[in-house]
Amino acid sequence: MIKALIIDDESAAVQVLRLMLERHVPAIIEIRDCTKPEEAPALIASYQPDLVFQDIVMPGKNGFELLASLPAIHFDIIFTTAYNEYAIQAIRFSALDYLLKPINAEELKNAVDRFLAKRNQQLESEALLKNLLQNLEQKKQENFKLAIPGVSGSLFVSPANIIRLEGEGNYTRFYMADGQKLVSAKTLKEYEEILKAHRFLRIHKSHLVNRSFIRNYLKEGFVILTDQTNLPVSRQRKQELANILFGNTGN
Repeated sequence: MIKALIIDDESAAVQVLRLMLERHVPAIIEIRDCTKPEEAPALIASYQPDLVFQDIVMPGKNGFELLASLPAIHFDIIFTTAYNEYAIQAIRFSALDYLLKPINAEELKNAVDRFLAKRNQQLESEALLKNLLQNLEQKKQENFKLAIPGVSGSLFVSPANIIRLEGEGNYTRFYMADGQKLVSAKTLKEYEEILKAHRFLRIHKSHLVNRSFIRNYLKEGFVILTDQTNLPVSRQRKQELANILFGNTGN
């Protein structure tokens, strides 16, 4: 059973989210809210929530600054926001969750389901949040560190050091430049969305590659990477890949 806390300076947004949780998420047995960010740390300390729905844009301290001010994080977080693409990308890179306002009931249920699954894996929210705050300090997305949650904890890697990703059902295998192989319980499609601004190309339903590690592209429909890996290019992606690699596309 879950104790939830809503932190949002807009009272109307708090009431809407509270009502949606009461109607659609029976696993949450207790809900408290806070509309004054300066009062949130004391409430968190006394209430000890399992899950916090944290607004990002608030007067005084924003949601990230509020969390950074806490001495420790012993709860999971689902951010709620109406905009701020840079912050959303940093959240996704850090394997944390968010909901766009106005919040959709189905997306809310799915987010709580992801929280429950992550909770069962005992993934460390504090380390993920620390990575998020470090990412937000970066002036360029290319300097973000990608969180890859695993059984024994999360690893934080630079996208520039990822050679390729291979989809295996609901899992994704990472092949790193230093020879490491990492496995994440996220789909290749999810990582395609996260990494599309970092020179990663989807060449096949099972393969996402870092363009920086492509050594050659064969007309027969294969790419050869710098680690000598030979990967197939799906028929529908051959022309697109050729245009990106050799055409006048600005990439």
